[in-house]
Amino acid sequence: MKYQTGLPFFALMLLAAGCAATMTSPPPKDTRVYELRTYTAEPGKLPQVLARFRDHTVRLFARHGMVSVAYWTPADAKDGAGEKLVYLLAHPSREAAVANWAAFRADPECVAAKAASEAAGPIVAKTESVFLAPTDYSPALAAAQAGGAARSFEIRTYTVPPEKLAALDARFRDHTVRLFARHGLTSVAYFHPLDADKGAATTLIYFLVSPNREAAVASWAAFRADPEWQAAKAESERKDGLFAQTASVFLTPANFSPMR
Repeated sequence: MKYQTGLPFFALMLLAAGCAATMTSPPPKDTRVYELRTYTAEPGKLPQVLARFRDHTVRLFARHGMVSVAYWTPADAKDGAGEKLVYLLAHPSREAAVANWAAFRADPECVAAKAASEAAGPIVAKTESVFLAPTDYSPALAAAQAGGAARSFEIRTYTVPPEKLAALDARFRDHTVRLFARHGLTSVAYFHPLDADKGAATTLIYFLVSPNREAAVASWAAFRADPEWQAAKAESERKDGLFAQTASVFLTPANFSPMR
């Protein structure tokens, strides 16, 4: 029995091949440059810093081509709770970042907002900036989550000798990211610094998110007890001598953060 499709057989084969390619094609690579910035406020001045960002800075960043991904404050006193603002921006490129910042700082509205906020004296004691590139296993980074309660974020920094960074990436790519998901730790993004003096050859910086702090603690306990993780960790330590220095900071989204 013959079926009439209205399309030649060859055309149908091309259509099927195109659909298959679409379904199996990897997502487009994120070529943007990210910037992780930390502001340490003058004593007692963090509310003024947050107000300036909420009322002026975030909007002016957008005007000058800088995409606000998230704004946080550390959750624990040991990490700067009550005195630090941590935020993540995206730029089309490193060159664009330089141009964006120059235009932002020259914007009359920015100049006026800064002057008004500092009428009684400086409100920012120190600023730090690290430019970042996503790893090849970093998930597509969503700019926002609409609605819902603020979640608990965690920024983790792993440092290894230069010759061990590829092995660290392999462990995350082949095991860790998947096992995080198994135990309720949602991967936000994984980065390497771009500059040598910031750890380009030695450092992995990544962000996780959990529904709340208690869930994060429980998820980490389950992850570390997972036999598959224990085997992957032991194998990488035996085969690659992979021992990383780790640092962790829990973060609370600011009320004006796009990603919450």
